[in-house]
Amino acid sequence: MDFSAFFEYLSMMVTYDFAKKALIVGSLTALCSALLGVSLVLKRYSMIGDGLSHVGFGALCVASVLNLAPLKVAVPVVIVAAFFLLKLSENSKIKGDAAIAMISGTAVAAGLVITSFVDGLSSDVSGYMFGSILSIDDSDVPLSVILSVVVILLYVLFYNRIFSVTFDESFSKAAGIKVDLYNALIALLTAVTIVIGMKLMGTVLISGLIIFPPLSAMRVCKSFKSVTAVSAVISVICFVVGIFLSFVFDTPAGATVVLVNAVTFAVFFAAGKLKKA
Repeated sequence: MDFSAFFEYLSMMVTYDFAKKALIVGSLTALCSALLGVSLVLKRYSMIGDGLSHVGFGALCVASVLNLAPLKVAVPVVIVAAFFLLKLSENSKIKGDAAIAMISGTAVAAGLVITSFVDGLSSDVSGYMFGSILSIDDSDVPLSVILSVVVILLYVLFYNRIFSVTFDESFSKAAGIKVDLYNALIALLTAVTIVIGMKLMGTVLISGLIIFPPLSAMRVCKSFKSVTAVSAVISVICFVVGIFLSFVFDTPAGATVVLVNAVTFAVFFAAGKLKKA
């Protein structure tokens, strides 16, 4: 595709209201996911995104059945689930991945059973599972923007504390940092980010935004700050490119974004190998 065709498709895409809403919400979600993803990957909590997205699926199904605003229902439910998962994995005999698998499986099963009692919700369920560029309505955009800005501001404000608890919790405790509080903050911000992006990316695919960009950045960067910055740039660019390609080739938006992230990871992985050679 030459540059004239590229800009023609791009200008055509941004004339559609649904595409503009998807770019706004999706870019902010990609940015928040990348920032939090660095800590989640380093702390080996990366699958918490997958677990929380499944909880969000159950919450969205309940909201649809009750004819309530999806985000207003899903946000508090997923936040509570994030704290519950954190405490369960820290203080119970049911650790980490087992706790996530247990809760996520239960949430999806509950959502599917609840929607089975109501006719006409199959398309909503499919959209929640795999995402849809058409699923974002006008009321979602301002709420998503506000929540995303809050996530970014809190991350920046507490960046040094998040950095500390990510790398060495024992040292952080010795230094007087409230480790449990900042672990809870990471879980809270992750929960909000998951809910913001889930309607667009889907339950199955949203965790790709959290995992791929940090892993790509870690192939070529060494410091926490550089990994965070590069991860954020990669995430936003991959999202925009993925949405553009999904528009051009008429492919599912969420899946295309994740595939672009996967290809980018392969490129950065190869670049990291060449850098060490």
